[in-house]
Amino acid sequence: MTEVPTITLNNGVTIPQLGFGVYQITPEDAKQATLDALEVGYRHIDTAEMYRNEKQVGEAVAASGIDRAEIFVTSKLNNG
Repeated sequence: MTEVPTITLNNGVTIPQLGFGVYQITPEDAKQATLDALEVGYRHIDTAEMYRNEKQVGEAVAASGIDRAEIFVTSKLNNG
């Protein structure tokens, strides 16, 4: 397996530089797509409030069986 580059945060934690983006994945498909991404090795999931699939991403993280401390979820808020 190829090593994914990481970025070291100010607190010393390293986050995978490459994340699985769920933009344009419908809420109906987001849980399974996220589970599939986690199964193949992704540990960084990128979502946003405007994608309307954050709930399903969270459900996938919870259902994955992977220690939550190993998974990074980055999200963005709408400007409003």
